Amino acid sequence: MDVTHRSDDDQAARWKGPGGNAWVELQAVLDEMFQPFEELLVDAVAAAHAGHVLDVGCGTGAITLAVARRLGPGGRSVGVDISEPVISAARARAEREGTPASFVLGDAQDHAFEPATFDAVISRFGVMFFNDSVRAFANLRRAAADDALLRFITWRGPAENPFMTTAERAAAPLLPDLPVRRPDEPGQFAFADPDRIRRILAESGWTGIGIRPVDVVCSLPESELVHYLTRLGPVGLALGGVDEKTRARVIDTVRAAFDPFVQDTEVRFTAACWLVDAHAPATSAAR
Repeated sequence: MDVTHRSDDDQAARWKGPGGNAWVELQAVLDEMFQPFEELLVDAVAAAHAGHVLDVGCGTGAITLAVARRLGPGGRSVGVDISEPVISAARARAEREGTPASFVLGDAQDHAFEPATFDAVISRFGVMFFNDSVRAFANLRRAAADDALLRFITWRGPAENPFMTTAERAAAPLLPDLPVRRPDEPGQFAFADPDRIRRILAESGWTGIGIRPVDVVCSLPESELVHYLTRLGPVGLALGGVDEKTRARVIDTVRAAFDPFVQDTEVRFTAACWLVDAHAPATSAAR
């Protein structure tokens, strides 16, 4: 079993508290930054002729809503996330838009989905945080209909994604208690190893597994950079517990470290990711 060292409570506390609140606060910035990934998921749903779609780790709902708009009134798009703040934001967003998407507050690892319901399961950066990934993907496989599509996007390793580790590398001398990223624990780079992805999916009952690298240029306004780096990631979390003098020093140091990514009024970086496809077994007997 793919069991890691952090408890379910650790993950839940993070995403129900500061982590989830930060994502809600930065919703517009993150949606703009990750927008290039949208068509990789939405187009796959359309190509698979899926009508009932589950978006795992849906956050504030950008992909769930995009799928709902593509499916139209005859389809059903459902987002699931462990974080109450982001689910509340997603529901409010759907209501404002009048888009017929629905959202479930729960842990996709063990949520009691109706069996054999979804003909596509998708995720944008939402599947790396499970405490037991085999158990989680087995649960998603049970929720999937025969021959359902699984497609998700996840990060490759930190060495290929320097933008994502710039803040903690720059802040480390000033914040010696920053947590160390470990490849065997839930987190952004938990699926950096494609062999691990294949093993997890095979052990949880998925077939036809395909993994290919994708490199996508992402951007955010330079005016939002300090807000972004002080609210998200290990540094964002750590800044909540330091004095004002230390906070100011960290922000100045970290902001300067991002200069190589700044182009006039824009921050640009390449997101090095895996695009993963698989299918549920074609017969119910395999369940």
